[in-house]
Amino acid sequence: MTKPAQVHQPLSEAGEFAEGIPHEKLARSRAAQTVLWVLLIAAVLLAPAVLYPVFVMQLLCFALFACAFNLLIGFTGLLSFGHAAFFGGAAYICGHVVKVWGLPPLVGILCGGVVAAALGYVVGSLAIRRQGIYFAMITLALAQIVYFLALQLPFTGGENGLQGIPRGTLFGLDLNDPLSMYYFVAAIFLAGFLIIYRTIHSPFGQVLQAIRENEPRARSLGYNVDRFKLIAFVLSASLAGVAGSTKAIVFQFASLTDAHWQMSGEVILMTLIGGMGTIFGPVVGSVVIITLQHYLADIGSWVQVVIGAIFIVSVLLFRRGIVGELARMLKISSV
Repeated sequence: MTKPAQVHQPLSEAGEFAEGIPHEKLARSRAAQTVLWVLLIAAVLLAPAVLYPVFVMQLLCFALFACAFNLLIGFTGLLSFGHAAFFGGAAYICGHVVKVWGLPPLVGILCGGVVAAALGYVVGSLAIRRQGIYFAMITLALAQIVYFLALQLPFTGGENGLQGIPRGTLFGLDLNDPLSMYYFVAAIFLAGFLIIYRTIHSPFGQVLQAIRENEPRARSLGYNVDRFKLIAFVLSASLAGVAGSTKAIVFQFASLTDAHWQMSGEVILMTLIGGMGTIFGPVVGSVVIITLQHYLADIGSWVQVVIGAIFIVSVLLFRRGIVGELARMLKISSV
């Protein structure tokens, strides 16, 4: 069956066809996105003046990780329980490239992203043959294999992790300086977020949303659904790998925690609390979760109880997430 000449618009988050959304609602949505973009850029640029730079760098790394995951679950409808494999696996690759091979940190981050994309291709090729819970379980099983390799391979450092990763220099700038390192991380986050934003608003992104809303209909229109799913999976994995590689450079180590299944659970939690299927929701969700983990660290394991309680409240009262509920109240189609 040949591909149709015109791309049919998928259902919007409000349940309407995109072409049927009133002009006023679309105008409010565009205005809201512009305001959020300005606020995001301003917050990223000014954050080191009021917050500890390393803490904000951690926020940015996990925000990019959550946005990459949201591209898969929120805009393609694929729930992966194994995204920690790409996040943690790329962290080890980046650390090895920078520490052992002596390459610049930017090259190490790119290598981590490329390896994560290759791993995503392998995992995605196997997982997309199934749907629903079977897809999720396949990704979890393959991610556990990656975790086992991270534990057993000699270059990873085993239970001690890969420590002493140098930050190095970039274009003559010493990345051991907190501000230089911060703006390097900020540039990576904004570039990754822009890639995700443009993907969502491209014809390719519209097809992904059509698959999410009604896969049989998208297939009947002539789209190669499995190919679109695989491309989305690889793109999500590569950006998750970039996030993990950047975190390894920031904290100068890669550990088993980055590749553990619990990390996959955390990124799911960030996405759901912020707003699955929204553009800025995962950023908000990651800020909430990482801030709670940081400032409630003194209470030990009880922090997980607090986060769990917030998750329950969010599911019961904010089913669309923080950003999703705000968009609904303001009658905005998509933010």
